[in-house]
Amino acid sequence: MKSVNEGLDRSKTYVLQEAMDLVQKFKFSKFDESVDLAMNLNVDPRHAEENIRVTTPLPHGTGKAITVLVLAQGPKEKEAQEAGADFVGNKDYLTKIKNGWTDVDKIVATPDMMGELGKLGRILGPKGLMPNPKSGTVTMDVAKAVKDLKAGQVELRVEKTGIIHVTCGKVSFGTEKLVENIQTVYDTIMKARPASVKGQFLEKMSVSSTMGPGIQIDHSSIR
Repeated sequence: MKSVNEGLDRSKTYVLQEAMDLVQKFKFSKFDESVDLAMNLNVDPRHAEENIRVTTPLPHGTGKAITVLVLAQGPKEKEAQEAGADFVGNKDYLTKIKNGWTDVDKIVATPDMMGELGKLGRILGPKGLMPNPKSGTVTMDVAKAVKDLKAGQVELRVEKTGIIHVTCGKVSFGTEKLVENIQTVYDTIMKARPASVKGQFLEKMSVSSTMGPGIQIDHSSIR
């Protein structure tokens, strides 16, 4: 903490490159920490138009291995297996989920499975596992969905407080790769700006590693 207090001006906003350099500087733990981005938006998620939910592939992924379950039937099961899904099935997995099994990071489902899967919302909803067309996880193209998730696609979803939290990689990625990942997230969010938002859309942006301090980013420096 003494090193952080001496090297970080908490009242300052840093250009993106400098902020990423500080993330590297303030790594003190032995494990490879994740790098998380927080974006405060001038939106009210209670309004449907401002309830932002989009996805984007990161150029360098997140650094985390994603476990994917695909719920499908017939030829789509083989398609999912060939694309690299970790678990593939239908009724058997619906029963397992009903009994409390949720040991996956993402669930992809074909539209015909959503009738039964929707009944499990109380289990999947709080864990953020319920498939949704907006996030590309309810689709007939299960192969693309699996490949995108495995390659490091992230979901950018605004919380009720108007903040988006997303993991943008690992400290070990280095400054250049982290900068490119964050630029991609920034571009995606700016393109998703609702027409109803007046004035400044992105109010504040900060980054931190798992065990590191929050570093404010001057978002005007990104583009």
